[in-house]
Amino acid sequence: MNNIAYIDGQNLIYGTTHSVNPWNIDLKRFRVYLHDKYHVNEAYYFIGSYDAKHQELYNQIQKSGYILIFREHSDSSISKKKGNVDTDIVFMIMKELIENNSFDKIVLVSGDGDYWRMVDYLIKKDKFEKLLAPSQKGMSSLYRRISDNYRSFLDQIEIQKKIESK
Repeated sequence: MNNIAYIDGQNLIYGTTHSVNPWNIDLKRFRVYLHDKYHVNEAYYFIGSYDAKHQELYNQIQKSGYILIFREHSDSSISKKKGNVDTDIVFMIMKELIENNSFDKIVLVSGDGDYWRMVDYLIKKDKFEKLLAPSQKGMSSLYRRISDNYRSFLDQIEIQKKIESK
């Protein structure tokens, strides 16, 4: 299998550290989990806009086995840069589906309902493996429409034990 993971980094971190029972994810252990459980060969980690003062964090994410994707912003932007990566993730997945299609299925790490239409479409095309929502409580109710076969929660105790920081 040759699956690809797309990770909404802000949703992942916020969903674990601000859950009912907050916890910290070990990104290296999570990358191994994605590979072993879901046969993920490439994992794209979307993080928002680049900020030089966070370079050590970026290095750590890349050393853990992720391909880091930053949100593009205009150089002339004077407003606060928003890290919303939803559109970028949808675009990259659909581009991969149309242009390349050399993968088997998509794994999406987010509980954000903005991905709902894309997830529904990928399921119908047999190109969707799993939605990994950071927390049960934080997942959009839209995903309750899909079978449990297509979704899991990272805060389930048996999964959390495998991927949390020790």
